[in-house]
Amino acid sequence: MQQVFSQPGKPAPHAAGSTDAAVRRTVFIVDDEDLLRGSLASLLRSMELEVKDFPSTAAFLAAPKVTGPSCLVLDVRLRGESGLAFQQSLAGRGLGHLPVIIMTGHGDVSMTVRAMKAGARDFLEKPFRDQDMIDAVIAALEVDAKRLTVERSLEELRGCWAALTPREREVLGHVATGRLNKQIAGEMGIAEITAKIHRGQGMRKMRSRSVAELVRKMQALGVIRETV
Repeated sequence: MQQVFSQPGKPAPHAAGSTDAAVRRTVFIVDDEDLLRGSLASLLRSMELEVKDFPSTAAFLAAPKVTGPSCLVLDVRLRGESGLAFQQSLAGRGLGHLPVIIMTGHGDVSMTVRAMKAGARDFLEKPFRDQDMIDAVIAALEVDAKRLTVERSLEELRGCWAALTPREREVLGHVATGRLNKQIAGEMGIAEITAKIHRGQGMRKMRSRSVAELVRKMQALGVIRETV
């Protein structure tokens, strides 16, 4: 069996675990070669990462998923369904967001192109250096962490928007276009003081200190279109 990891005498890589000790970063490994899978799992656990390894795609799909940053290290040649075919099916399984690192001992150009077109973040041909795998995994986890940060921010924004009354939403829509309280009142047929109150309450609920901040949040929610 080929030696897959670093060469003897190479210094051990520096620790590169989660930058936030409260957030577990998880690496899923799918490879039907027990020895290689175990060695790779040990390598990544040495980086203080949570590692869950599986001998098949079916075992991976049956396992509970995680809420924190994660990525998938996937062997391209598996018994039954190929790694590439499985990678291409992830979106349809609700896992299209998962960063994938493909590894193979029989890589070629067309295979690499197919993997990258299907969204693979990296493609490592065996034998690879352990540091190359570590670098690929850490980069993939950082990408997923950023995705989760964006999703959680959007979820918070949706909660803020849901807390608004219909009238507050209408007023903020006018605010986002640059209208003053007097103009908003005239447009809506309400007293200026009423427009001011709705505006203040709406800005507070949206946690926005300026019109520019409000506009950015409403654009992120898709309530208003981004200006070109």
